[in-house]
Amino acid sequence: MKTIFMGTPDFAARALEAIINKGHEVVAVYTQPDKPKGRSKKLVPSEVKVMAEKYDIPVFQPVKLREAENVEKIKELDPEIIVVAAYGQILPLSILEIPEYGCVNIHASLLPKYRGAAPIERCIIDGEEKTGVTTMYMAEGLDTGDMIEAVETPITAEDTGLSLTERLSDMGAELIISTMEKLENGTAKRTPQDDSKSNYAKMLDKAMGQLDFNKSAVELERLIRGLIPWPCCYTTIDGKSAKILKAEVVEGDSSAALGEIIEITKKYFVINCKEGALKVLRITPEGKKEMDTAAFLNGNHLEKGIICGE
Repeated sequence: MKTIFMGTPDFAARALEAIINKGHEVVAVYTQPDKPKGRSKKLVPSEVKVMAEKYDIPVFQPVKLREAENVEKIKELDPEIIVVAAYGQILPLSILEIPEYGCVNIHASLLPKYRGAAPIERCIIDGEEKTGVTTMYMAEGLDTGDMIEAVETPITAEDTGLSLTERLSDMGAELIISTMEKLENGTAKRTPQDDSKSNYAKMLDKAMGQLDFNKSAVELERLIRGLIPWPCCYTTIDGKSAKILKAEVVEGDSSAALGEIIEITKKYFVINCKEGALKVLRITPEGKKEMDTAAFLNGNHLEKGIICGE
């Protein structure tokens, strides 16, 4: 199948490689412009660009895909299908109408739930028991097109945003191959989405990671897992900022203040929440590398009664 692929992160790169390895003709790859990273502000290519260059596939990085010259270029390439996965731009109708088999999106949720930019993390944060990947025909609305296929996976108590992304990336790569095969042989189904069951998984931002101990420990533990690897959850401990990377829900102390450290051992400390408490097991102290809490406590003297988050 003559294919244009559009995507940016590793989630998309794995699907791109699967399509290439299956023998489809990828005539072009579209991805977001290189972004500055670190103190040096060195421009870093997306994972999809790296993958495309590995296979000598032409790469295009328009700032605005909908501009006329970009639409004309895609028409010239004459793709049979455009496959999109976490690209980062909305495709206009002028592009959606070009390919014979349509524009097909690989979306990391069980639609119609969790439309939008951050479905993987939101599923964990909201306490969903399962999620998955859906392929769908793209329409002008945001993730509103008819569904083609879906596969699902349980969300475990150990899953983080990172581990779930890894799993869904592999599932998405397998699913798009199945979907493209069905499109070619005419067996692909169209299932309209029930808009009444949809919700929007808005983009993540750093402010989401601030721990609010006025919430339950269950909510905060899910938030901690959901926001790994970015932006991660953070608070202040004895006046210094720290990222909390792993915690368990334990019994709290109703007589203690919210955010108060109510227990300290050699291996962990416990922060009181509105309901329950968080046993902190892994941490990144301000200006330091990630470590387990035992290592942190070896170098930092904490006392019960300290209020975190002040």
